[in-house]
Amino acid sequence: MKKAMDAEEGASASSQIDAKIHELSDWRGETLAQIRALIHTADPDVVEEVKWRGVPVWSHGGILCTGETYKAVVKMTFAKGASLEDPSGLFNSSLEGNTRRAIDIHQGEKIDEAALKALIRAAVVLNTSKPAK
Repeated sequence: MKKAMDAEEGASASSQIDAKIHELSDWRGETLAQIRALIHTADPDVVEEVKWRGVPVWSHGGILCTGETYKAVVKMTFAKGASLEDPSGLFNSSLEGNTRRAIDIHQGEKIDEAALKALIRAAVVLNTSKPAK
């Protein structure tokens, strides 16, 4: 089984995510750090991984979401987002797909912390529930 570690770096996923946040040193790093803290609050058993050339990934019974950073947006992509209820309307990107959904966060936008934590908890429940027979 592959550990939550990038073999090239030889560092733990958590320390790689720390380094990414520090390296960004702008609103994107602050936003990624805030998202990360909310994920850990919502799911203390979450596993941090780094995949796909440095993308932070949070898992619990499978991938919950990723934290990608671009020039103008921090994107949280939920692996099974299309199967999640989103009563607060957080999903605002990748809405056309059958599986994933994403939340694009732009500079200066406030994160609805309660709604995001509820979405993360719902993703955990979805990943850990047994399929109906």
